Amino acid sequence: MVQTKLHEIARLGQSLWIDNINRSMITGGKLKALIEKGLRGQTSNPSIFKQAISASADYDEKISRLARDGKSIFEIYDELTIKDVQDAADLFRGVYESTKGLDGYVSLEINPKLGRELDPQLKEGIRLWKKLNRPNVMIKVPATKNGIGVLEGLIAQGINVNATLIFSAEQYSQVAWAYIKGLNQLAKKGGDLSKVHSVASVFVSRVDTSVDKLLDKRAGMKGLRGRSAVSNGVVIYHKFQKNFEGQEFKDLKLKGANIQRVLWASTGTKDPQYSDIKYITELIFPDTVNTVPDKTLEAVLDHGIAKRALPLDVAGAQKVLEQLRDLGIDVGVICHQLLDDGLTSFEVSFDDLLLSIDDKLKHLVVC
Repeated sequence: MVQTKLHEIARLGQSLWIDNINRSMITGGKLKALIEKGLRGQTSNPSIFKQAISASADYDEKISRLARDGKSIFEIYDELTIKDVQDAADLFRGVYESTKGLDGYVSLEINPKLGRELDPQLKEGIRLWKKLNRPNVMIKVPATKNGIGVLEGLIAQGINVNATLIFSAEQYSQVAWAYIKGLNQLAKKGGDLSKVHSVASVFVSRVDTSVDKLLDKRAGMKGLRGRSAVSNGVVIYHKFQKNFEGQEFKDLKLKGANIQRVLWASTGTKDPQYSDIKYITELIFPDTVNTVPDKTLEAVLDHGIAKRALPLDVAGAQKVLEQLRDLGIDVGVICHQLLDDGLTSFEVSFDDLLLSIDDKLKHLVVC
């Protein structure tokens, strides 16, 4: 097998996943080819499925058949997305087995309309896990106040979880603690902790986008542009190290528990002034995942740099965040707003997706 930058980065302790899914990449051989090049996992979200289903004819035949069977619009969506994730997970099964459960996962998000609720979201997560019926899938749960409880509840039942829409260090700490509490509950029930895996998805580039807009309104602040997101990530990674070096987790580790890796999300470069692999090269740390859009993955394969990020400079990262606060730019406040924006965005995409299926169905029935 030809070695690529993805293989080289994996040897440094970071796994590259792709933040995209659609039927053609599964059936047409693209995903299989990427796995052979070192891709180690896959994530999805409502926006990705909206694009996949509405912008192609790949799903039309199945949409028509499900409608003839009397399925509702939501049930059609459910069948389409479940099938994509199952088939992708089957392609990644070899990665899952060869890495002994470290990688090879495909993530499916709970209905984002439930993102601010607890019991309904927990029930939906359990339903999806059972319907997917694959050991190498993860249920995506937004790190809202109630989502933290959902994470704990799913882990306590031995369900793999991708905690998503994490922006702040405070959010991250709550997610990590919920994971540990869930493992403790599972251990008390005699569950097999070694089978449970989780990632904490920290969104990166959106932080720079928001902060840079504010800096651009201030003269002489260019030195801080493009530094807030990685600084925020460094602080979070430091918390990760502390959390999983502590005695609480060490006791669980003796029972077979796995660490909850940090996953860097939203790592496509949005500002053309920055390198197209900025949020890869600056965040290559051990025990992490980076999930990237197609364009960024292609860039990594073409001219990626397989080298660990500079030694963790927590003090330097904190200083950047303090300098921003002194300017009246509170990254914590921005992160809170980004969480709300992210939830709303996924809700809108989900509504649009259901509408697009409905529109397609009307056209297909007429034809």
